[in-house]
Amino acid sequence: MENTHLNLEDVQKRVDAYISQFKEGYFSPLSLIARLSEETGELAREVNHYYGEKPKKKTEKENTVEEEVGDMIFVLACLANSLDFDLSDSFEKSMQKFETRDKNRWTKKEEDDHHGN
Repeated sequence: MENTHLNLEDVQKRVDAYISQFKEGYFSPLSLIARLSEETGELAREVNHYYGEKPKKKTEKENTVEEEVGDMIFVLACLANSLDFDLSDSFEKSMQKFETRDKNRWTKKEEDDHHGN
């Protein structure tokens, strides 16, 4: 699979191009939240299989954590597009919150730790 390094704007445009070809268009926000919950459950299941105490059955389909996160990004892009907001702006607002409110919440690494020394 080609590694394209899309930014969030590209992700939203690609999702919109995909959804726009169908008469049904975007699901309602409530349906998208249900879908996101479903994908979150699938991600939890994969994490539990790979890193938890519940191995997969031999008959279960082989999914990966990476695939499930990709599904969640798709649904989040659908939600953002359907409600007409920019994921980059959402992310920026969230990071500003974490970088201010939570900047001293956890123990910082020593400066040398950042440079591999």
